Amino acid sequence: MMPGDFCLSDDVPPDWRTGRFVGRIMQPTGPSPILIDRGVVYDMSAVRPTVSTLIDALPLDVGTGHTLGDLDKLDLPLLSPVDLQCVKACGVTFALSAIERVIEERARGDSAAALGIRTRLEAQVGGSIRAVVPGSPEAAALKQALIADGLWSQYLEVAIGPDAEVFTKAPVLSTVGSGMQIGIRSDSTWNNPEPEIVLIVDSAGQAVGATLGNDVNLRDFEGRSALLLGKAKDNNASCALGPLIRLFDEDFTIDDVRAAEVELVIEGPEGYRLEGVSSMAQISRDPLELVRQALSEHQYPDGFALFLGTLFAPVQDRDEPGRGFTHKVGDRVSIATPRLGRLVNRVVTSKEAPPWTFGLGAFMANLAARGLIGHEAEDALA
Repeated sequence: MMPGDFCLSDDVPPDWRTGRFVGRIMQPTGPSPILIDRGVVYDMSAVRPTVSTLIDALPLDVGTGHTLGDLDKLDLPLLSPVDLQCVKACGVTFALSAIERVIEERARGDSAAALGIRTRLEAQVGGSIRAVVPGSPEAAALKQALIADGLWSQYLEVAIGPDAEVFTKAPVLSTVGSGMQIGIRSDSTWNNPEPEIVLIVDSAGQAVGATLGNDVNLRDFEGRSALLLGKAKDNNASCALGPLIRLFDEDFTIDDVRAAEVELVIEGPEGYRLEGVSSMAQISRDPLELVRQALSEHQYPDGFALFLGTLFAPVQDRDEPGRGFTHKVGDRVSIATPRLGRLVNRVVTSKEAPPWTFGLGAFMANLAARGLIGHEAEDALA
């Protein structure tokens, strides 16, 4: 577990002095949850040694923590802001992303075949899919029309059908934070970042805040078969979160998530530059509906993080005309929105990224060695 290569005060929202935030830092003794209130950082590890227990204890008096000072004066490296939470993700929540997934499926993961398929699908499906509410009678009628035209797909099923796609993106404790390397499988030749807002949900099923995320996607693997989703989505260092969790309050609410414009910039080592925007106003399913579906027949006693999907689908050519975009080692990926800050990662292969070695056993051993769990901490955790 390597911390990010920049300090805590980098890339936080411009209004960091007025909000409340939760995050994790790497101290010499190990990872520690922090609470930032009105610009002051508090180490909460002595009373809530994990982010998941800290989230469940909100609203928590900052006076129970150890004051570390003003955020802009600290020199503490960041980790991913979640620890024991499950990391879930929703896919195909925007009409454009649905079309792109159908293209992947029809092209069988071949980027060269995608251009002609894209043109035909956008002409026949683009407008109609944007106009219907998922699960509605109108959506059912569109489904029958697309089946008749031979255009139906499993991706359109989750785009306009009653059931959202909800999958597990990454194992507990495996996510990387801002400033850390992000991994692409070494055998993937067609892939892209997915800039998203991620809701943080407590153990009671309540959305309590949000952060930024990169749900790295391998278009060639998933395009070959939807059964390869696990290989396309869950690899070493393939899930980034950060920089901090912004907690909902009177000034930052779920409506800010619904209205957010998420910006993406990719800067390649060869001078290539790609910019894009994902507008949450165009999402097909409300964020809280996605939370509801994630919880419908499952419990999360440590809470969960939920990627909400992306509108962004990179089609800008990088090398050869018509082959679209794919990552290169050395790409710098920046995902930003004013209320949540900026998440920055540099692309390497998953084999080259630092191996994930700090799992649940190591984490519990570290907390026990620091006296943060066990009999001496029972009162604090009661």
